[in-house]
Amino acid sequence: MTNSQSPGPALLVLEDGRTFRGESYGAPGETFGEAVFVTAMGGYQETLTDPSYRQQVVIQTSPHIGNTGWNEEDDESTKIWVAGYVVRDAARMASSWRASKSLDEELVEQGIVGIQGVDTRALTRHLRERGAMRVGISTTETDPQALLARVLEQPSMTGANLVAEVTTPEAYVIEPEGETLFTVAAIDLGIKSMTPFRMAERGCRVHVLPASSTIEDIKALNPDAVFFSNGPGDPAAATETIDLLTAVLDEGLPYFGICFGNQIFGRALGFGTFKLKYGHRGVNQPVMDLTTRRVEITAHNHGFAVDAPRDTDVPTKWGTVRVSHVCLNDDVVEGLELRNDAGTLISFSVQYHPEAAAGPHDSSYLFDRFVEMMQNANKGNN
Repeated sequence: MTNSQSPGPALLVLEDGRTFRGESYGAPGETFGEAVFVTAMGGYQETLTDPSYRQQVVIQTSPHIGNTGWNEEDDESTKIWVAGYVVRDAARMASSWRASKSLDEELVEQGIVGIQGVDTRALTRHLRERGAMRVGISTTETDPQALLARVLEQPSMTGANLVAEVTTPEAYVIEPEGETLFTVAAIDLGIKSMTPFRMAERGCRVHVLPASSTIEDIKALNPDAVFFSNGPGDPAAATETIDLLTAVLDEGLPYFGICFGNQIFGRALGFGTFKLKYGHRGVNQPVMDLTTRRVEITAHNHGFAVDAPRDTDVPTKWGTVRVSHVCLNDDVVEGLELRNDAGTLISFSVQYHPEAAAGPHDSSYLFDRFVEMMQNANKGNN
C-alpha cells in the first residue's frame, strides 16, 4: 500500500495572503474552508471522519502522518468530513496490519483535496498569532493572488449553521449490551459513532434522532434522559436546536451534552458564546473537573466557547447552574452543571469528547455520571 504516483504541485493561501507551496496529497482539485490545526499525534482517521470538522481544512501539527494507513474499523461516521487536509511528511507506505489501504488512497477515493510538504510548524504558529482564518488549497491554480481572491469570497465560520448538513436523515437505534436499563434520546448534531456505543456499554438503548426532531418526537420515546452531541458551526446560529433544548429542560428531562451540545446548553441557560482565536483541537488538552479537582487529558474539537462566570452560581428557572470544568491552558469554560433546589444534579455538559475516539480515556467517568443522574431521576419519580 504505497502512493502509486508522484504528486504534482499544490498551493495553499490564507485569507491574509500568507502562501505555502507543497505537493498534492489526496485528490486533485481545489477546496476552501476554515484553517484549523490539530495537535494530536495519532488518531487521524477518527479526526477526518468527525462531522465537527465540516467546512474546516485540518492542519496536522504532528509531522509524520499516514504510517498506519486506513482501516475499516476506526471511522467515526460514514465519510470524511474535513474540507481539506494539510500535512508535513506523508508516509510513503501503510505499515499497520489493520490497514486496508493507504491514507492517500482513501483521500483520493473520497475526493478530499490536500497538500503535503508544507512547513506545518510555521503555518500553525501563524494561526496561533493571527487566529483561525479562511484558506484555499489548489492543485490547479499557481497564482497566489488568484487563489486569494477566491478565498476571500468564502463564508466565515461565524454565523454558520451547519447542523442540517451533518445530522442523520433518519432515526436509528443502538441497542444496549445486555439488559436495557435506560432509554436515551440522542440528538445528532454531528455525532461520532463511538458516543452512543459508550452509552450502550452501560445498558442504554440509544435512539439517535435527526436534529430536526421535535419535543413531541422525544417525549414519544419516554426517555430517561436526552443527549445532544458534538457538531460543527456557530452555536449562536443554531436557534432551532437551542429552542429544542429549552423545551427539553422545560419538560424536566435530565440532559447530557458534549462539545456543541455544551455550547447549546450554555445558550439555553442564558449565557453567550464566542469564537476562540484559534480553538482547541487535539487529544492532549488539560481540563480540571472542579467537582473532583482532578485534571484530565482530554480530546477537543471546538472553535467556540461558552461565556459563563467561572466562580459564580447563576440561578435559572430550572435550577442553579455553575461552571464545572475549565481548561488549564487558557481558563476557557469546559463544562456546565445544573442542579435543582435540593442540590441534585439534573443536567450537565462538557466541551470535550469523553468517548475517546481518538483520545485518552480520562473522561470516560462522565458516562457513569450520566447513568447515575438517570438513576437518581428515576428514584425521584418513583
